[in-house]
Amino acid sequence: MAIGLFMTGVLLILASGFPGLLMPRESERGEQIFVVLMVLGSLCGVLGTLLSLPQDGNAVLNLSWSLPGAAFSLVIDPLSAVFLFPLFLVAPLGAIYGLGYWPQRDHPNNGRQLRLFYGVIGAAMVLLLCARNGLLFLFAWEAMALSGFFLITTEDNRSEARRAGLIYLAATHTGTLALFALFALIEGISGSFTFPPAASLAAGGAASAVFFLGLFGFGMKAGLMPLHIWLPGAHAAAPSHASALLSGVMIKTGIYGLVRLTSFYAAIPPSWGIIVLALGAISGILGVALAIAQHDIKRLLAYHSVENIGIITLGLGIALIGRSDQQPMLVLLGISGALLHTVNHGLFKSLLFYGAGAVIHATGSRQIDGIGGLLRRMKWTGICFLGGAVAICGLPPFNGFVSEWLIYQGALRSLQGSVSASQLALLAAPALALIGGLALACFVKVFGLVFLGEPRQEAAARAHPAPAAMRLPMLVLLLACAWIGLFPWSVAPLLQRAATVWSPSLAPLTLAAPLASLPMIGLLAWSLLLLIAVVWFWIARRSCKAPRDAATWGCGYVASTPRMQYTASSFGDFIVGLFRVGLRTERHGEPVAGPFPKPSSFSSHTPDAVLDGALLPAAGGIAWLCDRLRRFIQNGHTSFYLLYVALTLIVLFALIP
Repeated sequence: MAIGLFMTGVLLILASGFPGLLMPRESERGEQIFVVLMVLGSLCGVLGTLLSLPQDGNAVLNLSWSLPGAAFSLVIDPLSAVFLFPLFLVAPLGAIYGLGYWPQRDHPNNGRQLRLFYGVIGAAMVLLLCARNGLLFLFAWEAMALSGFFLITTEDNRSEARRAGLIYLAATHTGTLALFALFALIEGISGSFTFPPAASLAAGGAASAVFFLGLFGFGMKAGLMPLHIWLPGAHAAAPSHASALLSGVMIKTGIYGLVRLTSFYAAIPPSWGIIVLALGAISGILGVALAIAQHDIKRLLAYHSVENIGIITLGLGIALIGRSDQQPMLVLLGISGALLHTVNHGLFKSLLFYGAGAVIHATGSRQIDGIGGLLRRMKWTGICFLGGAVAICGLPPFNGFVSEWLIYQGALRSLQGSVSASQLALLAAPALALIGGLALACFVKVFGLVFLGEPRQEAAARAHPAPAAMRLPMLVLLLACAWIGLFPWSVAPLLQRAATVWSPSLAPLTLAAPLASLPMIGLLAWSLLLLIAVVWFWIARRSCKAPRDAATWGCGYVASTPRMQYTASSFGDFIVGLFRVGLRTERHGEPVAGPFPKPSSFSSHTPDAVLDGALLPAAGGIAWLCDRLRRFIQNGHTSFYLLYVALTLIVLFALIP
């Protein structure tokens, strides 16, 4: 029954966008059917997953496949469930959100395409997360990749979307090539494309090649720095509810692949954990630094995905180091923190993209410097966005604090290790603290500039509240973030079982006190929530007679204007300056000088050091060289072509025995 319900859900999600293709462009019936099928499919998927969990991963579907080496083999185990639950929540909420954000009547040219590939990518991700055959996994991986391309290029009339889509397509297929080689090596080791059981492969031989291929292929999809090149542009170009699905769910398939891959090996070399830990620290710190430097609200959120992937890989690195040093408590805390942060990021990042979409829907702009003062006009959106900001900064009483606390605990327990590699995991603690501090500064900037102060442009002054179809998904995700923050022990059993699937040696341990004081964290969250309620009630009573139409205090200036407010550049200038070596921020304009300065302007731009500073110039150089070679080789002279044929024959005769 479990697998039947589950497969029914997959088919409903897959088919959700097809009815709209059979209806007129202006018809709204297609989007309504899409939402109904997506919600029903997700409910069936959730029920099938829940029914399979008591069976200890025995919900299995095995069907023959005519493709050599392939099998339609699916298994729903607790590790897959950790990644499936956010998908089954975010996907239907995004479909509902799209009714208000991307209605068919306003987007007759691309609305049907968006819903079609939204359903296809959802079904592809479900299959991928349960696949137990390498060829089936690659089939679902490619379907997911191509669907993501069409979501990113929904507005293919815009050059920005086309550029982002092409970069994404090149990056994802480069990573896929690595995965082809990875599964070929695994087939050579195990003799089958079927996934090996956990802890069944030896660490010697081709294990390092398999690991590095997986780190590259899965890291490219996850956006792990420096493989993140596709992510900022893609998330900015896609419609906001598609960005939520891509950032909140799709990039986690890279994390899933890396977690599943490392579960195959009985012994983990110390170098694997150290490399993952280092990449996590680099991604987290530079990702949030690049986010602070952004002016586009969606690019800012995209770089925060790079940051949170860094946090997740910090936890995974700690767990890998714990396995290499035979420290099961370190392993349990690290992998539990990584898996829980995967879930948490799917919730609060989707919430933030929905909030950003509501801002864009109301103002028509993604530029932070052109908005301001929206809290008065979009109160519910502002409250939900603030909740998501608190969660992503890792502050109680929301869910981000719980997962980061587990990673902190794992880092501090590494001091009990017996080898230097294990003690290196302690470096995750200061890295995580720095990431959290920078994230807090970034979201103070975002919330302050977007929702507080005075409107900077007329469009912000005329902003309208988001429709109910957009507010409902934001409220549901806000409640989900609060649930994990207030009741963290409710997710502990699933995390425990998922960790045991990853490393069977963790079976004797439980994620409970004194290992992880989840009830104490919940008590702290409830106490803080009560304190906030008391303070809010006191402030509300004190300010009930205050005027509601007064302008924001102008720091003593009598004739203050919106231009005197902080901008995205000025707010983050000091922090961006601390990372000037890695960020390479470009500044344009002359400084103001003298008592009567002449008119001047200032602008700043922070390019992506990897994409804009290295890859695109290198690609341009290669294109220039190929163009010169083409002009020399294909010169139109028959005598040269005959010479090429003669030289080729000479080389072949020399090589053939």
